[in-house]
Amino acid sequence: MRQTLRSIRVPSFVVALCLAGAAACADTIVLKNGRRIVALSVREDGDKVTYQTSAGELSLPKSIVDHIEKGGAVPMGSSPAAEAANLDITPPAMTATSGGSEIENGAVHDGAIDRVYIAKLEGVARGGDQRANLSAALGHHAAAQFELSRGDMEHALADERTALTFAPEEPVLLMNVAYLHLRRSEYKQSLDYLERARRVAPDNADVAKLAGWAYYGMNKMNQAVTEWKRAQALRPDREVQAALDKAQRDKQEEESYKENESSHFTLRYSGAAEPALAREVLHTLEAHFSSIESELNFTPPDSIGVVLYTQEAFADITRAPGWVGALNDGRIRVPVQGLTGVTPELSRVLKHELTHSFVGQKTRGHAPTWIQEGLAQWMEGKRSGENADVLGQIYKQGHAASLGRLEGSWMGLPGDEAGYAYAWALANVEYIVEAGGMGDVQRILDHIGGGSSTEAALHDVLHSDYNDLMQSTSDYLRKTYGR
Repeated sequence: MRQTLRSIRVPSFVVALCLAGAAACADTIVLKNGRRIVALSVREDGDKVTYQTSAGELSLPKSIVDHIEKGGAVPMGSSPAAEAANLDITPPAMTATSGGSEIENGAVHDGAIDRVYIAKLEGVARGGDQRANLSAALGHHAAAQFELSRGDMEHALADERTALTFAPEEPVLLMNVAYLHLRRSEYKQSLDYLERARRVAPDNADVAKLAGWAYYGMNKMNQAVTEWKRAQALRPDREVQAALDKAQRDKQEEESYKENESSHFTLRYSGAAEPALAREVLHTLEAHFSSIESELNFTPPDSIGVVLYTQEAFADITRAPGWVGALNDGRIRVPVQGLTGVTPELSRVLKHELTHSFVGQKTRGHAPTWIQEGLAQWMEGKRSGENADVLGQIYKQGHAASLGRLEGSWMGLPGDEAGYAYAWALANVEYIVEAGGMGDVQRILDHIGGGSSTEAALHDVLHSDYNDLMQSTSDYLRKTYGR
């Protein structure tokens, strides 16, 4: 999860908000094997136990449940989806060269890139001297690192590619271009540069380190494990070990899994799952793919991985809290225990998670959380009617959180604020769609994917800033749902 990709959804704003203001309300299902599942609410329904999770309503056979504990608080922790989608892997460092510090300081100083200085380096390099070429490459590399530090992936990649024109066989430059493609979830392009780097530096541990990430992103666990083991043999590295441990958990769990494929998906599922369910999931995903493709005017270029788990395996692999009902960390991961077919609830979960894949790839992983979650909820069919009054009251009283605050991770939010965040995100996306159609959403995502900040994208497309959008959304809720 290239992007970064959240999958925690609050099915009922009123339930999640617990308007008294503390943590979100929760019940706990204790299974006979000792596992505990924390849910927003639980009810017994015939021979099943039905519970509300972040993915909507799910069920378990009552035969595997020992007892239910009422009350408690929903835990808030770090996001396993974010950790998986953004592996904790840093770009390789440039080996110090004679004059390297002087060039870096000349290329970037006083909080800006000195393009005049870099142009002078390029002028000297035209003479064909190898050292002059390396200096020009280092100047562009320094500019790329500066841009990367500010989240400007587009210009960082352009500078790093320009650096390669001056030093086409410099392994670190090849690896840095590969790294930037990895950050943009462009795994095949990354491997092209890594193969070039490997020809020049066959025993470089960083090449194997990044190649493992590329294969992991392409859902090729065997190759990812092989590359990361090779990297560890060449040079032990804590980042690689953490990634390797996760990949090996996936690989070990999925060794006995069966595999199905369709035009746009590679699906793996436990042998305990019904083959008919797997086929129906693929059929449902393909239908959702066509719908989202049409809505967003975008087709993800690579096959999307999907894994169906038992409840226990889902918890073991994702290390997610019990209330997390599904994840998208580059692969769509869904627990389906007890199901023999695609229920309406599961269909909505699949469409929600698939929307994250589309948005992540369309924006190169740059979409803020409020757009990701707002659009995913809108695509699955949620609307703001049941929450409109309380959202309007919060906004009118001046207590509405700014959209700028909702750009980053929500995992550290208290339960009541998380419930508000999901509802407010949906409301803003709903207003954008109703006011200007999906064409406006498409253009906003295109601007973000092109490197614009979210607020700049809104200004270019809607001619509004965050404050304008929030006011317009509040007015929309009052006019559309007001009593």
